[in-house]
Amino acid sequence: MSAQAVPINIGNTAFMLICASLVMLMTPGLAFFYGGLVARKNVLTIMIQSFVSLGWTTVLWFAFGYSMSFGPTWHGIVGNPTSYAFLRGVTLQTMFTGNDAGIPLVVHIAYQMMFAIITPALITGAFANRVTFKAYFLFLTGWLVFVYFPFVHMLWSPDGLFAKWGVLDFAGGIVVHNTAGFAALASVLFIGRRTVVENKPHNVPLIALGTGLLWFGWYGFNAGSELRVDAVTASAFLNTDIAASFAAITWLFVEWGAGRQPKFVGLLTGAVAGLATITPAAGYVSPTTAVVFGIVSGIICYYAVALKNRLRWDDALDVWGVHGVGGMLGIVLLGVFASKAWNPNGADGLLLGGAAFFGKQCVAVAVSSVWAFAFTYGMLWLISKITQTKVDPSAEERGLDVELHGEEAYPLGV
Repeated sequence: MSAQAVPINIGNTAFMLICASLVMLMTPGLAFFYGGLVARKNVLTIMIQSFVSLGWTTVLWFAFGYSMSFGPTWHGIVGNPTSYAFLRGVTLQTMFTGNDAGIPLVVHIAYQMMFAIITPALITGAFANRVTFKAYFLFLTGWLVFVYFPFVHMLWSPDGLFAKWGVLDFAGGIVVHNTAGFAALASVLFIGRRTVVENKPHNVPLIALGTGLLWFGWYGFNAGSELRVDAVTASAFLNTDIAASFAAITWLFVEWGAGRQPKFVGLLTGAVAGLATITPAAGYVSPTTAVVFGIVSGIICYYAVALKNRLRWDDALDVWGVHGVGGMLGIVLLGVFASKAWNPNGADGLLLGGAAFFGKQCVAVAVSSVWAFAFTYGMLWLISKITQTKVDPSAEERGLDVELHGEEAYPLGV
């Protein structure tokens, strides 16, 4: 990434700015999605956690996050944190050189920043209703620095360890969903169960609004990850919708068969599971394969959530079952179904003779799962030594909105 080498492509630049805007919209969408799922006395607490990430992650990204993610490599694991610190050396003439799409570097910085914002916000659904705000703020900072930024570098920087090895992750199956999902599981096991367990959503229309914003933003999330406009961009867009739709309907039917009622929340959760699962593969597989991704994710993620319930893991908003399992499933299925016919810059999966590629995908997902889980667990232990991590039972009973923030979503009982 250096001085201008190719002229600015207006079409690609405009498209990427739109995609960055769409991905930004996903974080408020997530806030609405999670806000509808929790009890009314905890709505603002879960929502502020997403919006704090919107602000604080931007500060870290500007200061050193982009540099750690895409700067000159340190052994393929992380970028030099000072190379682009405070965007040092970045001007109007500095072009992104990861491809020949002709987009300014500032566009790439903005687009990738939106991914960084939403990823740790996903984890908040796991420990909803029981973590102090100070502990969350420390968690957000440490997790970005020691999990998210390194995995972005390893997978999406040309000098990254996994990238050079040949691992593929089109839009964040490992970088976003798998790491967030297994961090969520570690959070659940360390923090423990809620004293006051209220699993009935307080506002299903709010969940639907959030899902709609997430689904809409996901087109920028996946199609934008081609970092230019071409046929792969279009196929990634279509694959995103196909997988989400088939997963939503599959989850609906599976839950309907198990409980004899079609559940709206189940339909919405299934759509998110399908979106998470197709994310790593959106630009590497055919639309027909996206159907397989959607159906399989609708079934597997549904039963992952059921398993979590049987094991009494208090993952309040099913982050592990939807994002962790979905991201892991998408990476593995990509190792099976990837096709160079749908992306010449990709790979051929197991079905086309790519046994080595399949093995690499499995190793990468195992390493990312173990690291995200182990580091998160250790970091929460350290945070608990610095400040109170879990709120008092009396605070849970009263509600965290009033207890932690002195505000109410429904002050008049509306």
